[in-house]
Amino acid sequence: MEDIDKGTYTLVMFLKEPMRLKIGALGELYFNEGYYAYTGSALGSGGFVRVKRHRAVASGKNRTKQWHIDYLLPHVEVVDVVTSPRPECSVAGSIDQFLARVPGFGCSDCRCPTHLHYAEDLEKMKKVVQEAHHVT
Repeated sequence: MEDIDKGTYTLVMFLKEPMRLKIGALGELYFNEGYYAYTGSALGSGGFVRVKRHRAVASGKNRTKQWHIDYLLPHVEVVDVVTSPRPECSVAGSIDQFLARVPGFGCSDCRCPTHLHYAEDLEKMKKVVQEAHHVT
């Protein structure tokens, strides 16, 4: 992660087997095996503490389901986190130009089509995410 306290983050995650999951009000969704990139905002008082919370949910240490991503996290491995001061929707929109989307995921408070993207290839995903955050 960059040396900043607040901003936008993208979790890069690996799902090792396909599955159906109930995602809060979105209902049941099918997830292919592969890599997922979830973009979120860490502009609140805790800043990037939210990323630590997501890691705790992924590891099973926190079972609270507050956001869409909380339903997926227990089933994935977080393989990377990219951060920047860029606006959340700008980052998600940049990623959306190059990766497949999971419609409506993580964007109930904005007009974006999604904040969760999918790719079969990790290197392609990392490149797209880093470019969206302007990290080289």
